[in-house]
Amino acid sequence: MGKSSISNNIRRLRFNANEMTQQELADKTGVSRQTIVAIEKGNYSPSLELAFRIAYIFQTSLSEVFMYDPDKDKLRNKKLK
Repeated sequence: MGKSSISNNIRRLRFNANEMTQQELADKTGVSRQTIVAIEKGNYSPSLELAFRIAYIFQTSLSEVFMYDPDKDKLRNKKLK
């Protein structure tokens, strides 16, 4: 299916948070490290609850962590038709 229309700044936020590891973020959010890897790479869109947990951990807004690109959705919908 390709990359998600949701991108993120998790890698940058982790680096700015004393170089937090993916495992540390996974432990704090209650998910596996593989889930964090998939979200960072744009291969998986987190649930709304997990997205809020991630933003809370970095003490920032949801829109600072995740961005939505409607153009990617348009391209995906065209390919599906």
